[in-house]
Amino acid sequence: MIHQYKNNGYNIVLDVNSGSVHVVDDVVYDVIPVVEQALAEGVSEEEIQRRVLKECGGSYPEEEVQDALWQVMELKEAGMLYTQDIYEDYIIDFKKRETVVKALCLHIAHDCNLACKYCFAEEGEYHGRRALMSEEVGKKALDFLVKNSGNRVNLEVDFFGGEPLLNWQVVKNLVAYGRSLEEPFHKKFRFTLTTNGILLNEEVMEFVNREMSNVVLSIDGRREVNDRMRPYRGGQGSYDAIVPKFQKLAESRNQMNYYVRGTFTRYNKDFSKDVAHLADLGFEQISVEPVVAEPECDYALREEDLPELLEEYDRLALELLNRRKEGKGVNFFHFMIDLEGGPCVAKRLSGCGSGTEYLAVTPWGDLYPCHQFVGQEEFLMGNVEEGILRPDIRDEFKTCNVYAKEKCRNCFAKFYCSGGCAANSQHFHGKINDVYELGCKLQRKRIECAIMIKAALAESEGEESNEKE
Repeated sequence: MIHQYKNNGYNIVLDVNSGSVHVVDDVVYDVIPVVEQALAEGVSEEEIQRRVLKECGGSYPEEEVQDALWQVMELKEAGMLYTQDIYEDYIIDFKKRETVVKALCLHIAHDCNLACKYCFAEEGEYHGRRALMSEEVGKKALDFLVKNSGNRVNLEVDFFGGEPLLNWQVVKNLVAYGRSLEEPFHKKFRFTLTTNGILLNEEVMEFVNREMSNVVLSIDGRREVNDRMRPYRGGQGSYDAIVPKFQKLAESRNQMNYYVRGTFTRYNKDFSKDVAHLADLGFEQISVEPVVAEPECDYALREEDLPELLEEYDRLALELLNRRKEGKGVNFFHFMIDLEGGPCVAKRLSGCGSGTEYLAVTPWGDLYPCHQFVGQEEFLMGNVEEGILRPDIRDEFKTCNVYAKEKCRNCFAKFYCSGGCAANSQHFHGKINDVYELGCKLQRKRIECAIMIKAALAESEGEESNEKE
């Protein structure tokens, strides 16, 4: 499968199955689809050449067309164009693999000190009652993780909410308990924390910097944008309270192993300005993601917003590219893409691992496929004391992959998004093996922008190298 597009003056060609990316001139760009169609029909090399000359000869000199065809066929022979999908057969073996749990999302607090308007957790309540996780339940969750992790050494635990700092002492105690399990069970815990920052202080920062591998700091961008959607319960904005704390924490972590994470809505479709604002505040690790909400919500993104949103991603890509060239680069989470190593086979198939390798734990110890399913009783999988009581749910998630979704089969982005979010599919279609179409269109654009940035930076580095020589 080939995907080709033009962006910021670059002709970009992606060979989907191999992950090879090519930046080509106009004649090669026009030859590639002609050859693809001919190969699909199984015609001879002579017929391929005849078709290419017929289709492209009127636009370019014959010698250039012949040279372009030679280049294209060389890439094909090198396994960098028109490659076959070798992964679908792997899914059979993947389904048979023994399931091990490698990560837990601990809902340490079903409560929050903010009243974010788009919160899927209903201000921390998750369709239920407010509650804080006890130390006892938390310890049983870590015991469950160790017991069900098989031979896996590295385990991940995210302290989540609501707002986890509302239950800070239990967070600290569970980290200590996790560390006590490492040596006897030959495990290593990687702890992370997601916080709105209201309760951040010196003591929390010191502990986080010592024990947390990553910290997610929630902020939407510009003051007016953030305060509209992320107010206190009384309605006042949270921006002024959290920005200085976030800046201090980011600097104390040497601008690594954290990210500020925001959500853009219909109210700020110019979200590139929010990313730029966060960068100007000094943050170097940034994620600003589209809201997922029912269309009737006034802040929800809609299909008619797509042209504007796609243009905004292009605008953002240029903004970040210019900053990088000026030595002021930042990492934007959705533009981070590995074109050298490529996504591993398991990730191509399973994505985030929700419902299998990754589970969410409620304050009272119930297990769900991920934090976005918490409170939906039909997805209650078991509990930390008895373990998985509904293996049928786990098995259903185990088969949730790009080959189980018809809409993914012919999508160029399938090996980068791994089929998208199961929770979004369930929310919009009532089943986990479908896709959230609006999200897919935005994801495809992000991947195109990410590849363009890589191409532009590679070109810039090549020019610098030539100048030095």
